[in-house]
Amino acid sequence: MADSIYTPWTEKYRPRSLKDVIGQKDTIQKLQSYASAGNITNLIFAGPAGTGKTTCALALVRDIYGDVWKNSILELNASDERGIEVVRGKIKDFARAIPLSGIPFKIIFLDEADALTPEAQQALRRTMEMYSSNVRFILNANYSSRIIEPIQSRCAVFRFKPLTNDEAREMVQHIAKNEKMSMDAKAIEALMDISEGDMRKAINILQSISLLKKDINEDDIYKTAAMARPEDIDKMLETAFKGNFMQAREHLNNLFLEYGMSGEDILIQIYKEVMKREGVSEEAKVKLADRIGEFSFRISEGANERIQLEALLAYLAVAGKM
Repeated sequence: MADSIYTPWTEKYRPRSLKDVIGQKDTIQKLQSYASAGNITNLIFAGPAGTGKTTCALALVRDIYGDVWKNSILELNASDERGIEVVRGKIKDFARAIPLSGIPFKIIFLDEADALTPEAQQALRRTMEMYSSNVRFILNANYSSRIIEPIQSRCAVFRFKPLTNDEAREMVQHIAKNEKMSMDAKAIEALMDISEGDMRKAINILQSISLLKKDINEDDIYKTAAMARPEDIDKMLETAFKGNFMQAREHLNNLFLEYGMSGEDILIQIYKEVMKREGVSEEAKVKLADRIGEFSFRISEGANERIQLEALLAYLAVAGKM
């Protein structure tokens, strides 16, 4: 892909070969064995977003087919094309065609396969059986449990874990150096805290900031990600625990205004900080987690975010006094 200011960094820095992939060491070793043998079984890559599932799938295809890899793979996103017509149409048409490379099979890469309807999955199962001699499937899924058992039994399942901070930090520092960006240690740790092992999220944040400046600090990371600094959340919680509801409410208002955060995002950060707080007993954390979960459910059902968050602060103020 041509290097351009318009190229998404997630594509610009996507490893082209399995040997260049950071993290997922056990999985990479097994996939490299497939590539060396020039043969694979049907595969399911399962795990959270941004952990390298698509990267590994495309790198595996490149390592098997070399320069002619584009002619040997059909890429589909099941979240866009979820129905049975896709399986009966595009997938079957591609599966029927004779492989053009020296490898006797082609690959169908189905991203977000867990978004396929049950009917489409049943049709896919029959297609996998019918064309098993000349087609291999790689299914990407955030939740493998949403893929029907008959398909799972026909695939080798690889579980992808969030990248460790050390692995993500290595990639971030490589990109920053290549793009001539300066990041202090606090900025890098803030990016690790926000991305939580999601490399795609970390790279997208970096590219967004790079359009404005090259010298990046901690505040830049949090504001670009529309996330509050942990200290700001902690200050609000501390105020609430002391029983100062109105002052805690002012802190909440600042989070909405300064960071433009959604109520759900604020609630997630509150949960993280509550669980990390020292001096709070395990029993109290259990009760708080239960209450936070209740408010999260209310917001997901359409309740007013501000009212629910203020109600949570009121509960914390009462709990703090007790």
